Amino acid sequence: MMVTIKLFGMMKLLAGNQGSLSLNVANGRLVKDLVRAIEISHPAVGELIQKKKVLVSVNQDIAHEDTMISEGDEIALLPPFAGGSSMNTELDDSQFVRVQRENFSIDQELDRVKSRSKRIGGIATFLGIARDRSRGRDVDGITFEHYEGMAQKKLREIRERALKEFDILELLIIHRYGAITIGENIVLIIAGAEHRADAFTACRWAIDELKQITPIWKLEHTPEGEVWVEEHP
Repeated sequence: MMVTIKLFGMMKLLAGNQGSLSLNVANGRLVKDLVRAIEISHPAVGELIQKKKVLVSVNQDIAHEDTMISEGDEIALLPPFAGGSSMNTELDDSQFVRVQRENFSIDQELDRVKSRSKRIGGIATFLGIARDRSRGRDVDGITFEHYEGMAQKKLREIRERALKEFDILELLIIHRYGAITIGENIVLIIAGAEHRADAFTACRWAIDELKQITPIWKLEHTPEGEVWVEEHP
C-alpha cells in the first residue's frame, strides 16, 4: 500500500526539505507498520516518532500505534507544536475561530464578542506580538506554518471546551500564519463573561491549551539563520 505523508516544520528538514513523503507500507495496515517503514527510509524521523517527540495523525486526528490506515487516508507527521455540545453554530465557529494570513482589528473583534450577549460584564484578552529577541538571540522576523483543517479543528475544540467548562458567554480565538514582521500581531484570544475572574481564567487556559494541541509551528529568522521553535513559553 502506497501512502503519502504530509510533513511540517522541522520534519521537512529531516526529509531533505520535502513537503511530503511517499512510502510503500508492504506489510500491515496499522500506524506501527507505517512507523517501521519510516524507520527504514528515514531513521532520524523514525527515532523521533519512537521517542514521542513527533506525533502521527490520520485524517486530522492524533493516532496511536494500532490505528488502522487505508489508501486515501490523510496522514501527517506533527513535530512539537509552537503552541460536549456547543450552543453555537458552524457559522459562529467561522466568526469566532479563525486561522488567517491577514492582520486583525482588536476593536472589531472586541465588538464581535461584546455583541454576543448583554450579560457580558467582563472581558479578558490575550494578544501575542512578534518580538525581536527570543531565547537569547536576535530575531528579524517570524513565519508560522499550520496544518490546514486540523489547526481550525483544534481551535474549535478549545472554544467548545471553554464554553462548556468555564462560566463564560463567549470565546474568540484568532491565530495568524505566514510571514510576520517584528511588532505585528500573532494571536488574539478574547473571553467574555458575566464576571472578570471567569474571563481571566478561561482566557489563560485557552492560550495555554492552544500552544499544547494546535498544529502551528514557528520559524524564527535570525542573523545566524532560520530556527524552528519547538516550544513556546
